[in-house]
Amino acid sequence: MKALVLEDYNKLVYRDWPDPVLAGDEVLVRVKAAGICGSDVHGIDGSTGRRRPPLIMGHEAAGIIERTGKDVRDWKAGDRVTFDSTIYPLNDWYTLHGMYNLSDNRKVLGVAPEEYSRHGAFAEYVNIPHHILYRIPEGVTFTQAAMVEPVAVAAHAVKLASIQWNETAVVIGTGMIGLFIVQVLRSNGCGTVIAVDTDPAKRKLAVLSGADHAFDPDDKELKKIVQDLTGERGADHVFEAVGSEDTVCLSVELVRKGGTVTLVGNLARWVKLPLQSVVTRQIKLQGSCAICGEYEAVLDMMARGAVDTGTVLSAEAPLKEGDEWFRRLYNKEPGLIKVVLIP
Repeated sequence: MKALVLEDYNKLVYRDWPDPVLAGDEVLVRVKAAGICGSDVHGIDGSTGRRRPPLIMGHEAAGIIERTGKDVRDWKAGDRVTFDSTIYPLNDWYTLHGMYNLSDNRKVLGVAPEEYSRHGAFAEYVNIPHHILYRIPEGVTFTQAAMVEPVAVAAHAVKLASIQWNETAVVIGTGMIGLFIVQVLRSNGCGTVIAVDTDPAKRKLAVLSGADHAFDPDDKELKKIVQDLTGERGADHVFEAVGSEDTVCLSVELVRKGGTVTLVGNLARWVKLPLQSVVTRQIKLQGSCAICGEYEAVLDMMARGAVDTGTVLSAEAPLKEGDEWFRRLYNKEPGLIKVVLIP
């Protein structure tokens, strides 16, 4: 098969690669669309330590089942499917307690940290354990289904926050995940949604995605503006979708006393935290990791039109042009948010 291979850091090559070998509990998926994740872009230079070459990256994808392993019963060739990015064991303590995203022995498609290496979906074919498959509803395209994973990341964060009807929320960072958080918040009955981003184009997209307001984090009046919009209390919820020290601290600053800050961004390994503000204002501070069962709900939202992936889709391009699109994303070309590669 043909695949886009990270042969060395900052070196992506479209080349021949051996077809996957199926285990008994796996299916072979002919990939029809695969999205470039921000973590893939950050990973190609080795800085994250989670993309050790040689590796086929890609964990946001959809396609058609080509063949099934001997132990697979509920799936057949020709089924249109997408799949979770996390391969988790079924007998793990966390899985059995409804937290498979935290399983000790989980693996992520297209990722190679020190512990393991698992090839992903930037290829003509990928092998997938059948227990992480999901059927694509009628009317949902392969390109849309390739974006279920990032929408599900957003949905998981919103689910953890336990949003109540008509509460207020601030979303800091309106890249792809932040924009989907805005959409999911709106579909879940959130009241006022305030987006915060340094990029004017992304702020505009946030409003198109359903945010009531969008502001620059460098605006010295931002805290007062949020106070004015929230009955002088501050936001009930803040979702941090950047992962830097400045934005984590800003999240604490903008949330009300007793409110919840949900950390979704994952760039910096360490940040300094305004501990006294968190403690004396009794702020709930939580991380949101990946996905845990949100795929079916997201696919249903897509089928009903409750989530619009078109707002973030910048381009669909052949897989053989993947190196060029990675470079453009890595160099932060203005206007580029989501690129989906077609094998």
